Amino acid sequence: MKDEAGFTGKPHEDLAALLAGEMAAVDALIKARMASKNAPRIPEVTAHLVEAGGKRLRPLLTLASARLCGYDGPYHVHLAATVEFIHTATLLHDDVVDESAQRRGRPTANLMWDNKSSVLVGDYLFSRSFQLMVETGSLRVLDILANAAATIAEGEVLQLTASQDLKTDESIYMQVIRGKTAALFAAATEVGGVIAAAPEAHVTALRDYGDALGISFQIVDDYLDYSGTSGNMGKNTGDDFRERKLTLPLIKAVAAADATERAFWKRVIEDGKQVAGDLDHALELLARHDALAATRADAVYWSMQAKAAISGLPDSKIRRLLTGIADYVVARVA
Repeated sequence: MKDEAGFTGKPHEDLAALLAGEMAAVDALIKARMASKNAPRIPEVTAHLVEAGGKRLRPLLTLASARLCGYDGPYHVHLAATVEFIHTATLLHDDVVDESAQRRGRPTANLMWDNKSSVLVGDYLFSRSFQLMVETGSLRVLDILANAAATIAEGEVLQLTASQDLKTDESIYMQVIRGKTAALFAAATEVGGVIAAAPEAHVTALRDYGDALGISFQIVDDYLDYSGTSGNMGKNTGDDFRERKLTLPLIKAVAAADATERAFWKRVIEDGKQVAGDLDHALELLARHDALAATRADAVYWSMQAKAAISGLPDSKIRRLLTGIADYVVARVA
């Protein structure tokens, strides 16, 4: 339901409506560039994930940032498609690494086809993303997005070594999520300002907004894995626990654990010896140490940082919607 101004109260939906024409152009470009006359499996696998829904938040952020900075050229569409291709490629690879069976409420591509197809199609999308970057003619844009792609991979590798190690603390966790999630959010908003030739202060503000928003977004996802429902996550509650991922709620609980509790965490996370009832016990320990409440507080902090980053930019409908998105991200853990 919309109010008198035409807003739904869901800022990402309002932003999508405001930028509907440009998003349609992004979708058309994505469809054209994911085609392959020699390997029909590429569009099949890509379409399975791209067309599965989702908020398409990252490309929206690129379009919004460019529009906020007064851009009237064509290349923000290329950059938004680039961001979505990078994101889709990482999802294909992640599902193979995590041996996931569900993504956005649907079977994963690696389950529908196989791991080889997911990895190779992900590689193809990375290649397509670099072609789109080059077409903008901006070396700075290429530098930002290439660095983001490398940082994402670095974050994923760090997670491999850190996520099942009880010595992993909150500083390492932040390195992981800044790499695997926040880097692309920050690049998505930064390149919008760069392509618009915005003042450096505005570009920095947009980058800082994307970084903080991405951190908050990932913390909320990690929170919801222990408190949400399958319906609002598109995956099963407790998946991170079953996959032995030491995310922020567990890190906080482990830091406060006594010897008996630490032995439990070592068995289920480091040793991978999980039995029936372990998830319920884990939830009891999270509650005992207020780990979920502390995790939510961290998500709110980073949401506030995101809003503060763009508070000095010229007032506009888009800036207000971007501020609203920062609030909406943490509204999921209200």
